[in-house]
Amino acid sequence: MQDNEISTKTQQAYQQLRSDILSVRLRPGAPLKLKTLLEQYDFGWTPLREALSRLEAEKLVTASSNRGFAVAPVSQAELEDLTQARMVVEIPLLLESMQRGDDDWEAAIVTSHYRLSRCTISSGNVSEAAIDEWEERHTAFHNALLSAATSNWLKHFYTALWFQLRRHHRFLSLAPTIRAAAVLDEAGQHASAALEEAMGLAHHTELMNAVLNRDTESARRLMSEHIGYTLDVYLQSESSIK
Repeated sequence: MQDNEISTKTQQAYQQLRSDILSVRLRPGAPLKLKTLLEQYDFGWTPLREALSRLEAEKLVTASSNRGFAVAPVSQAELEDLTQARMVVEIPLLLESMQRGDDDWEAAIVTSHYRLSRCTISSGNVSEAAIDEWEERHTAFHNALLSAATSNWLKHFYTALWFQLRRHHRFLSLAPTIRAAAVLDEAGQHASAALEEAMGLAHHTELMNAVLNRDTESARRLMSEHIGYTLDVYLQSESSIK
């Protein structure tokens, strides 16, 4: 196999595995046995090993001499750490973006908010395709908010945090809350309400208006609340299924 062909296969294996990890089709903590992956994905040994090594560097995969590769685990402690890290990274990016943003930046925010508004989602009726679409539009909205900032390193850290939080959100918050919504008790209702608030449009609209109005204090407060939603949904869903 030629070097450029190996490189192409490695990229394909990396993208497929990464997509399945982020969407939790490969569940946190699941072993990644090469023989099983070869049968499932139809990639060669070398591309798979190189792809897994890249994913390990991104902390989406773990490796040990005794157990081999596995999908990186998720936990409440990790979610709390990621939430705090996102506060440290995203709020400064937002404030810088508000200082530097021009008319094109404002137009991009309004456009991404409109696209998000056309993708409503309910905890009582959620498919994987609907979640994928909402996440794509939600990510685009946040990227638009931060797009006028200039710190490449902060943006790099933000992107890494975002992908890890997406995994935690899906596995720890979203799926348990959907199950809890089927239980018509008070705890299940609280979990469902927390999820719908986190994924609803109203808070995103408030945040957009504060940003466009260059209202620094309101934008800081609203973004802090917004970042905390994933952890709140998780805690609510945990209490509803205990």
